Amino acid sequence: MTGVEHQETTAGTSRSRRIIADCLRVLVIALSYYAAGGLGLVRQVIVEGAVVTPFWPPTGIAVSALLLWGGRVLPGVMLGALLVAARMSSLNPTSLGFIAGNTLAPYVSFLLLRHTGFRVELDRLRDGALLVFLGAFAGMLTSPTFGTGMLLANGNIDAAAFWPVWSAWWAGDAVGVLVVTPLLLAVRTVRPPRNVPQVLEVLTLLVATAVVAIASTRSPINLLFLVFPLLTWAALRFRLAGGAFCTGIVSVAATVAATDQVGPFSEHTLIEGMISLQALNGSAALTALLLAAITAEKRNTQRKIEQACVELAEMVDRLTPRRRRGP
Repeated sequence: MTGVEHQETTAGTSRSRRIIADCLRVLVIALSYYAAGGLGLVRQVIVEGAVVTPFWPPTGIAVSALLLWGGRVLPGVMLGALLVAARMSSLNPTSLGFIAGNTLAPYVSFLLLRHTGFRVELDRLRDGALLVFLGAFAGMLTSPTFGTGMLLANGNIDAAAFWPVWSAWWAGDAVGVLVVTPLLLAVRTVRPPRNVPQVLEVLTLLVATAVVAIASTRSPINLLFLVFPLLTWAALRFRLAGGAFCTGIVSVAATVAATDQVGPFSEHTLIEGMISLQALNGSAALTALLLAAITAEKRNTQRKIEQACVELAEMVDRLTPRRRRGP
């Protein structure tokens, strides 16, 4: 075998492996999207005659997958949306709007983030702000526009219901990105606690967050603000991983309480409760994400300064003339 033939064989093998790896990723994304969609539908609500979810995790899964592996895994998002649509009802024109919107919205978020220099490490304040305002708020404008537009076109809702349904749909998708995307990006970098005190601190933080989140979202007195000191603790001490996990706990507890209309959500109408829920979820995710990014950026800057000091000291040591020994 000549050198050229060997190179062609090696290139063909590498290409085949990439194709197989991408196919497996597409399958995993589709199944994960479908499973997360099932969880989201458990807490669905009816807004102006349309079924919406106050927290839609599949959008976070889709955006994370695209950020990690690029646009070549987009078929996995489309297949997952197709499976969820088929689970909800028989496929029809309204389902096509759902599939198109839920496929395009994560891709729009991915393109916006990629073209603005977003880094998946989320170790800069800039990255946190980009994920919030471009990845979640701007990118997720696509899915409710397609979905609600198809509902209106097919007569499932009337014109007066368009904006309430659109708003609830957009908020659920945006919160899915704010909560799930940082969590999945953080899982890649999670390291086990180094010592017993750190293990105890992690366990204390998680248990305290769960207890306070459940208690504050089910208390007849509005105590939702009590979760923010714990989110601050998580973000400052454990950065993205801690902030993302604790935000997830708070969001799940709040979503369950809001759909059950208990605690501080019991005195409001369904629409008012959904607004309060999205305000809480968005504020919690924004607080934890930006604090974690600021902390990571500060530590990275400190490391760079320390490294620069070491290099400067070495340079000075090399340039300083040695004293001669002798009488």
